[in-house]
Amino acid sequence: MEIRRGTVITMAIPEEKMEYRRLGATGLKVSVLSYGSWVTFDTQMADDPALECMQAAHDAGCNFFDNAESYAGGRSESIMGRVFRDLGWPRWSYVATTKLYWGIHGDDPNMRNTLNRKYLMQAIDASLERLQMDFVDVVYCHRSDPNTPMEETVWAMSDMVSSGKALYWGTSEWSADEIRHAIAIAQQHHLHAPVTEQSQYNLLERRKVEREYRRLHADTGYGNTIWSPLASGLLTGKYSDGIPEDSRAALSGYEWLRSRMSDEAALARIERLRPIADRLGCSIAQLAIAWCTLHPMVSTVITGASRAAQVTENFAALDVIPLLTPDVAEEITSAIG
Repeated sequence: MEIRRGTVITMAIPEEKMEYRRLGATGLKVSVLSYGSWVTFDTQMADDPALECMQAAHDAGCNFFDNAESYAGGRSESIMGRVFRDLGWPRWSYVATTKLYWGIHGDDPNMRNTLNRKYLMQAIDASLERLQMDFVDVVYCHRSDPNTPMEETVWAMSDMVSSGKALYWGTSEWSADEIRHAIAIAQQHHLHAPVTEQSQYNLLERRKVEREYRRLHADTGYGNTIWSPLASGLLTGKYSDGIPEDSRAALSGYEWLRSRMSDEAALARIERLRPIADRLGCSIAQLAIAWCTLHPMVSTVITGASRAAQVTENFAALDVIPLLTPDVAEEITSAIG
């Protein structure tokens, strides 16, 4: 992998493997596999390994890079901003995203756990400063806010798009009813409506995407840039023999993840995927990532990694996608239960 800081790198990108899908009903094209910084940036790695991971994803055809204000208290955005600067990619060549809601300013009531106008307008400016950008391609409301009128949030997000600080806006872990409400308000007032969700979706967590959002997607074409395709690493199969020391479940502050990774019933279900993966010549992780791309609502699958080699291994799932015929897909879902 060739890395040069401060210059535009011309690489032979395997575009015949990477598929580019529309982000929901918009005309924006995003790579079906993408790269996100949750947990890894700052917590597990600094600028140099982050640069190597992003370059590895880019070399595989990835054009979608996901972040959030709250990741590592803003430091994740700062790292990604410096990496974009050092790599020197032209701004038109990639899609950058961030998410707002949790806040990073302590206990101030107007700057945490809110989608009020004051917070949103100040938070986007701070995110853009950390990312060293004039705009993000997509800004998400990281959660819904029952304490702020939906009209206030929709007007603020629409104004953010109108001002050029974001090109599109979306939601993350909102209910289908909340999304429909936001779309209806936007249509009523001729505002910019949300275009995509970002929710957890994997072989172990399917209800929201496959049931709750089914009618929403059919009616509106609403997209989904799904996160945690490997269930925070559980679907790699590497936890069958305990928790590796270099895994995210071993990190301080992620104790909540440790018990999940030791769930014997879930581990047994995952092991039922191994014969299928072996027959297809791939890992369980690659099988799980490829499976996520089959759902029609999924615009992109956000992957995470703390090493460039891990990025390359994850993106090898592109070779698995064509192997997942309807019969194989049914075999996978039947095996996982």
